[in-house]
Amino acid sequence: MTPGQRTFWESFKAATGETADRPQDISAFGDSPEMADELLGLILIGQKRATCSLARWYLGPDADSELPRVGNLTIVLDGRDEPRCVLRITSVEIKPVRDTDAQFAWDEGEGDRTLEDWMQGHCAFWQREAEREGFTFSTDMDAVYERFELAWVPER
Repeated sequence: MTPGQRTFWESFKAATGETADRPQDISAFGDSPEMADELLGLILIGQKRATCSLARWYLGPDADSELPRVGNLTIVLDGRDEPRCVLRITSVEIKPVRDTDAQFAWDEGEGDRTLEDWMQGHCAFWQREAEREGFTFSTDMDAVYERFELAWVPER
């Protein structure tokens, strides 16, 4: 955790009474600074209340993060890696990408919020990740579906 992130976390704790020493995650959404800012904006206006990641990033020999759990807290970074808000996970489900439903697409709040648009955008994103990481993406792959609530936004 950077000094700025530590200060942000301590401000969150002071404002909310949270007692955890650190968040379970510190991250930006998306794969570019522009996407991080766009998705953060959707979170801050209340439109984006869910996210989805491939399970391979949490499970198996190549995993680089712990599986999210209900109650986990995340500091969300903007496109300049500055902390902007804290999220609390409210549900976690693991299932194949092909089994995504229209309600989840709506709750994720991106694009036109339809399942068709969700599939197109997410599959393109995961295909880019697959090319970077050297694996073959398929909608048969398991994904981790998270819903969250905005736990804290500092006054600016």
